[in-house]
Amino acid sequence: MKQSQRGMTMLGFLITLCVVIFFAYIAMTIVPMYIEFYSVKQALKGLANDSELANAPKDKIRQLYLRRLEMSYADHVKKMDALKFDSTDGGLKMVVDYERREPLMANLDVVAKFHAEQVLPRGASAN
Repeated sequence: MKQSQRGMTMLGFLITLCVVIFFAYIAMTIVPMYIEFYSVKQALKGLANDSELANAPKDKIRQLYLRRLEMSYADHVKKMDALKFDSTDGGLKMVVDYERREPLMANLDVVAKFHAEQVLPRGASAN
């Protein structure tokens, strides 16, 4: 009685390995962008939870935001241009919009647009 072999051929293994390596390479390019965005969101949330900033001027809020980003090594965010302020009924809304471009391979780039917003509690000044 002839017994048939089971398993993956060498060619099948190499193709599978190439696909896994390709997706791992893409993940190594994309994941740091999202980690940095998470740091931006955490910086905004930390500012909103700081009760001392309820009546602080925008310059002080911007300075503390930049300090928080510096501590979390979020270096690719254009820090001065990304943070905007809007006055709302609930207080002062901080809005961060930025775009990040990372080279993938040859002439292909990964471009990601990020948007985060957080409202400071009522009582924030409108300088």
